[in-house]
Amino acid sequence: MPDRADPKGLIREAALAQGFDAVGFAAAALSDRAKAGLGQFLAAGMQGDMGWLADKADRRADPVTLWPAAKSVVVLGLSYAGHEDPLALIGERQRGNISIYARGRDYHEVMKPRLKAIARMMAERLGGDVKVFVDTAPVMEKPLGEAGGIGWQGKHSNLVSRTHGSWLLLGEIFTTLDLAPDAAETDHCGSCRACLDVCPTAACPAPYRLDARRCLSYLTIEHKGHIPREFRAPMGNRIYGCDDCLAVCPWNKFAAAGHEAALWPRAELSAPRLLDLVELDDAGFRSLFQGTPVKRTGRDRFLRNVLIALGNGGDRAALPAIRRRLEDPSPLVRAMAVWALARLADAGGFARDRARHEPDESDPAVREEWAARDVEAA
Repeated sequence: MPDRADPKGLIREAALAQGFDAVGFAAAALSDRAKAGLGQFLAAGMQGDMGWLADKADRRADPVTLWPAAKSVVVLGLSYAGHEDPLALIGERQRGNISIYARGRDYHEVMKPRLKAIARMMAERLGGDVKVFVDTAPVMEKPLGEAGGIGWQGKHSNLVSRTHGSWLLLGEIFTTLDLAPDAAETDHCGSCRACLDVCPTAACPAPYRLDARRCLSYLTIEHKGHIPREFRAPMGNRIYGCDDCLAVCPWNKFAAAGHEAALWPRAELSAPRLLDLVELDDAGFRSLFQGTPVKRTGRDRFLRNVLIALGNGGDRAALPAIRRRLEDPSPLVRAMAVWALARLADAGGFARDRARHEPDESDPAVREEWAARDVEAA
């Protein structure tokens, strides 16, 4: 028989037993403020080429449109805080800086079985239907997390927790059960603007607004094409994601280190040598990043980022490796090899490489990179 005496207590106990660090309950609805923010974001085109955000905007803006039977949402957070300083590698110009969450096992794989286990318990003990989501459907999880009391959306638009700082990974269980919502969390940013000021590309045009087209996390992970020239130098050695705005949040000082070992950084991904990464073929890329979020970007986009980092690194010893990528099968990689070459090679060396490679180059974007040095020199 369903156990309805304390359904929220039962769910919370099960979630903590599964290793989650934060549990909140929200109605299956979004605030008018959250809906308006999504509309403004999409109207301004700030989603870049993440077309799915606009394509499924109606479901994203209303959980009941996503699932008409839903009445409540259980929002769960898993902490990945505290094992490494996310900013420590920024000055290590010959090393690649991978976002902290992506240095360990893919959190989707860690969280989804646990969400399903909790959902099964809910169905068996409490009745009702359930659906689980972990970044796999058009769910506005951060506003739901705020409504469920586990944090608030800070000025950088990410969720901030008074207990876990900026380091919560989120998942949701939608249910037909009518669970009393928790008190929504209130904004505790105050006058602080550290996250806005630290951003290398000024990706937040105003507090609480993010322009993904300027965000290094979007550009290095989601963006499929050539990264605009204006953002390449600010990337520094960031080759997958950017943690700057998260790392400087003062609320992080209250965050205990995350206890989930599967999310702890792998040694080989904590400070990888750029010169090793730039040599990866597809098989090598897949082997190195098996089971991590990085694998989803694919080898070509990843090497695009690595070549930009090499161009920013200032080490002419990287030139032989960069020159090898001038013959890469991927035009995305070849184009950034040209850009990195232009940053590091002297005029004579660049001219010789250009004479050798440009006449056979068929991709217009790569030819544009060869020609860009002429424009810059003029």
